[in-house]
Amino acid sequence: MTLKPLIFLFCLLFFLTFYFHIPNLTADDSSKSAVTIEELTATTSETHLILFGTLKNSFNSEMIEVLHSGIPLHFTFYIELYKTAKNWPDEMISSITLQHTMEFDTLKESYKVTLEEEKNKTHTFRSLFEAQKVINEINGAKVVELGQLIPDNLYKIRIKADLYRKTLPLSLHNILPFLSWWDVKTDWQTIEFRY
Repeated sequence: MTLKPLIFLFCLLFFLTFYFHIPNLTADDSSKSAVTIEELTATTSETHLILFGTLKNSFNSEMIEVLHSGIPLHFTFYIELYKTAKNWPDEMISSITLQHTMEFDTLKESYKVTLEEEKNKTHTFRSLFEAQKVINEINGAKVVELGQLIPDNLYKIRIKADLYRKTLPLSLHNILPFLSWWDVKTDWQTIEFRY
């Protein structure tokens, strides 16, 4: 390898370090509080097992800045339902993925939140606070039809969310795969119940 490509790579890495503020070198406000899913509740409707929950500490200043620049935010929820038994491996009954999307309309200065579990219904808000409240809530998501559950058995629901991923421009992540960028996501949260 000649000297010119090495100098180019060094300069590129130097530029990226200061332009994108590698998280290890810069304290980002997302690190102040961990993002969690709280108030998890599973109940039944006439036909389905449904889930409720709320994201806490889901927004940071960079995400709001990105939103106001016209780029939508996508919150993806992964929900898994298992039948459990003592001294026996858990059996997966259902696995679903739901997406919540928030957009900022710069002309109308309003926020739109689209919820996949509501058949992609869009809610419009003038207030960022109200829009954040709706995008953070899982409100009656259908997990599985009741016919797939066996009465008097133990079950557990696991849920996690991926909220934000900063990507490198011009596919630089292929050149510099060792760099990690402000990913915002939750750990798995679990609730157990008897049907």
